[in-house]
Amino acid sequence: MKKKYFVLLSLLVMIIFIAARQSVDNKELVNYVNPIIGTAASTTISSLKHGSGTENNAQVIPEVTTPFGMTNWTPQTRNTEAKCVAPYYYSDTLITGFRGSHWLSGSCTQDYGSFTLMPETGKLNCLPEKRGSHFSHKEEFSSPYFYKVYLKDYNVIAELTSTTRCGLLKFNFNDADKGFIVVEPNSNYGDGFIKIIPDKNEIIGFNPVHRIYQGWGHKAGFCGYFVAKFSQPFTSYGVYHDSTFYNGKKEISKEKNIGVFVAFHLQKEKTIVVKAGTSFTSIDEARKNLEDETKGLNFDSAKEKLKKVWNTMLSKAKVEGCPEQNKIVFYTALYHSFLQPRIYNDCDGSYPSFDGGDSVCNSGKQNYYCDFSMWDTYRALHPLFNLLIPKYNADMVNSLLLMAEQGGWLPIYPCWNSYTSEMIGDHAISAIADAYVKGIINLNEKQYQYLKKNATQEPKNYKNYLNGKGVRALKSYMKYGYIPLDDSVKESFHQGEQVSRTLEYAYDDFALSQIAKKMGKMKDYNYFLARSQNYKNVFDKKVDCVCGRFSNGTFTKNFIKTKRMPYITEGTPWQYTWYVPQDVEGLIKLMGGKEKFNNNLDEFFACGQYWHGNEPDQEVPFLYLYSGEPWKTQKIVKQILKEEYNDSPGGLSGNDDAGQISAWYVLASMGLYSVCPSKQEYVLTTPAFEKIILNLMNGKKLIIKADGLIDGKKFVNAIYFNGKPIKNFQIKYSQLMSGGTLEFKLRKEL
Repeated sequence: MKKKYFVLLSLLVMIIFIAARQSVDNKELVNYVNPIIGTAASTTISSLKHGSGTENNAQVIPEVTTPFGMTNWTPQTRNTEAKCVAPYYYSDTLITGFRGSHWLSGSCTQDYGSFTLMPETGKLNCLPEKRGSHFSHKEEFSSPYFYKVYLKDYNVIAELTSTTRCGLLKFNFNDADKGFIVVEPNSNYGDGFIKIIPDKNEIIGFNPVHRIYQGWGHKAGFCGYFVAKFSQPFTSYGVYHDSTFYNGKKEISKEKNIGVFVAFHLQKEKTIVVKAGTSFTSIDEARKNLEDETKGLNFDSAKEKLKKVWNTMLSKAKVEGCPEQNKIVFYTALYHSFLQPRIYNDCDGSYPSFDGGDSVCNSGKQNYYCDFSMWDTYRALHPLFNLLIPKYNADMVNSLLLMAEQGGWLPIYPCWNSYTSEMIGDHAISAIADAYVKGIINLNEKQYQYLKKNATQEPKNYKNYLNGKGVRALKSYMKYGYIPLDDSVKESFHQGEQVSRTLEYAYDDFALSQIAKKMGKMKDYNYFLARSQNYKNVFDKKVDCVCGRFSNGTFTKNFIKTKRMPYITEGTPWQYTWYVPQDVEGLIKLMGGKEKFNNNLDEFFACGQYWHGNEPDQEVPFLYLYSGEPWKTQKIVKQILKEEYNDSPGGLSGNDDAGQISAWYVLASMGLYSVCPSKQEYVLTTPAFEKIILNLMNGKKLIIKADGLIDGKKFVNAIYFNGKPIKNFQIKYSQLMSGGTLEFKLRKEL
């Protein structure tokens, strides 16, 4: 009889989940988002050709969170905070808990300051490798505002929703008379602390944050704090260390594999709701955040509130005239674009000072952000923000400037509220320049000097340099006009990679020159503009490609155009040859003119060198717009949108890198791209939708129309903005923000 009851219950659960998934038919925009996309190994063409290991996975997770939320709530299938291990993978078969996570979406960094809750019935098991429950994706519902799954081994339905700094977790224990919830501070270093407060139905704790990427696991100077409040009193409780239980004990700390467990009698009420507040400042602030954000909310009202938040955010772009599948890909990409950087401050503005400082700062009425994957996101994500949500981006860019003020140097790639030397370039300058040139932020003299300092000085204190302050190999770059192979760039997470560094520093010099020009600093403008031509110093005309160069001026013979070389970052010399966004015309001339440039570019695509799943290539499809063959850009971009994105779990081309891969899709499908952030121009290509309505934050609307797209036409015959023709496939940011109609007239053939 009991077996029959369990079968019937399982069927009922499956019906509930099918009904939940069918709600996607509702035309609310949030119901087009499928956070499961990208949680499996990539199945796209370029990923299968070029990717390997973690590069062959988008590294996204099914986050329930607000846009740019402090803490993201996710099912957990991997129970570590190790580098390059996301909390959830589609291929896994066991859920070991539900995590309040600070995973950098789509990355290969590490989670940090997280904690996990797991409901159980029957025999209590506390360690993740023993407590995991089987689940089926058929009994799993995932959206930005709500997650639900059936835990088969415990006959428990688990549900998640959230606010910016808090999570609400609902566990329905079905037919159980007794249930447990295990809570674990996920400290790989054995530094966690957790405590039960029975008279308040609370569990509090923290997980100290450690740095990697030139941090060697040293502490970052702050913790992920949490306060979890339960809807029912505990009937018993205890702590555990490894496989040993300590019944009645209330707290434990500074050991690996620790946590607490609490038990509940479930004779009447089968459901436990947990409200969990988080903070990077203190347990007290976590409790204040919990009170402020969840006061008056129950689970269902919190879920509906978050649903409205996402519908409002996604409505910044409304697409029409395409298959439903394309809308799912588009709005999932937009969701992934709105996850990072994360809000760091509490409700009252408190946040730990940057770079491990002891003081607590206050952001006032603005939000303070961190976890910037700057090597990636300056390319498309921040230009997308400048178009759709410039007020948000203003706070993000001002956060970078606050970091410079608090730490003394502009950060290169700030994660964990710390400096890192991860990746190459100095692209915080690019993000700041793009916002400044477009009028989104203002800069004062003190702030400008931090930017100039990064571009002209190295820290005198070697320890500061080692820990990520200052630009790598700057002395060599300034002395030679390139970084020679003699300089191994040891004090960096990415060592060597001298040619790629040279190319990216040259671009950053251009971005800084545009700031100097707008500020009227013409001497600095001319100086940095001249330095932006340094890309020419690593171009070897004998091989028609960039190549490693020694300090005596000779090029290395260690050169294979289509293979990874130690002086190139995550790619081949040919892939990096095109990285001159600031001077495409100059690169065309360097290659011998438009015809030779186009032939070279044709061959690059024909032999499969283009790798969409990694960032250095991502402006290359648009280069034909500068060399007189725009139809090739239109054809290639359309092909990328079709081949490198789909609505399956493996439908993202590579590491999403804080939303950069997704932001590329959003911009390109609108018919737009920012080849050179810090310039006013966006380039134009065939949109992927017949009609796109952008609801701009200034109250105006921009309508993008692709007349003839629905009839199979794909090549641009003419472009009009508010009735006036555009002839050079470029449009200024100020034009887009003025609103109106951007109209593409299309034809089937060239």
